[in-house]
Amino acid sequence: MDHAHEKYQRLVDAARALPKLKVAVVHPCDEASLSAAVEAAEMGLIEPVLVGPPARIAAVAKRLGVDLSRFRVVEAAHSHDAADKAVALVRGGEAEALMKGSLHTDELMGAVVRRDSGLRTARRISHCFVMDVPRHAEPLIITDAAVNIAPKLEDKVDIVQNAIDLAHALRIEEARVAVLSAMETVNAAVPSTIEAAALCKMADRGQIKGGLIDGPLALDNAIDLGAAKIKNIASPVAGRANVLVVPDLEAGNMLAKSLTFLAGADAAGIVLGARVPIILTSRADSRLTRLASCAVASLVAEASRAKLAVAAV
Repeated sequence: MDHAHEKYQRLVDAARALPKLKVAVVHPCDEASLSAAVEAAEMGLIEPVLVGPPARIAAVAKRLGVDLSRFRVVEAAHSHDAADKAVALVRGGEAEALMKGSLHTDELMGAVVRRDSGLRTARRISHCFVMDVPRHAEPLIITDAAVNIAPKLEDKVDIVQNAIDLAHALRIEEARVAVLSAMETVNAAVPSTIEAAALCKMADRGQIKGGLIDGPLALDNAIDLGAAKIKNIASPVAGRANVLVVPDLEAGNMLAKSLTFLAGADAAGIVLGARVPIILTSRADSRLTRLASCAVASLVAEASRAKLAVAAV
């Protein structure tokens, strides 16, 4: 990992100091997903359980020159069956996280959100990108760019809380949350500005905890102190945000991909709000991004264990 990705290096180093995370890898039937699981295991990040058709997994392993004898393989007939069986492993205490392999996100999430046998909690499930942006001092968390298409205000409460909890799990001392819109003033004609203002007031009343929240903020005055100063925005968040809450999935997706393809950023993906973290990778992800996603999941799982230990005292 080169100097340009030192933020991800810090996450990986922190995760390697923890016990290996037991991860059910769902349908690792292509080279990208199987190699990512194997490399994360070799780096001491995860202990993978490979869930899928054994013959297909073995064929991929042969092409990669990987010895599968050290890994547990759980037989599944196809991708939908693999998702169901991976979720069952979590429910049975045999896995602490899920990792997406070569199946559609909808297939995996369908098994996760199923009411009778899934992994739902009282919290709404949401996705966060943890982005390593070159020349930006700290990681940027962007939410939600992959799960909630057009979230309502009540959904955004959980989306924001999930992101704040993630920031704390990543050992970010202060979660500074910018609720983004196209402008920094409340405008009745722009619904996202109304929702941003409501979220800020909800945080004031303790309905969202653990972070500093401001909005609406435009992207420039959320992350650039100079832009915030020009607009005369006096705020502990403006110009210093490390969590960016987007109005909807389309905005989040475009923001994350703009940073990736125009600014050379990497985007580690994690799904939160279920019983366990879900590592949501893409076939286009780099080796570094996949490892960082595993590290993020490990840190999230450790934070959850710590909360349970405190609650038990």
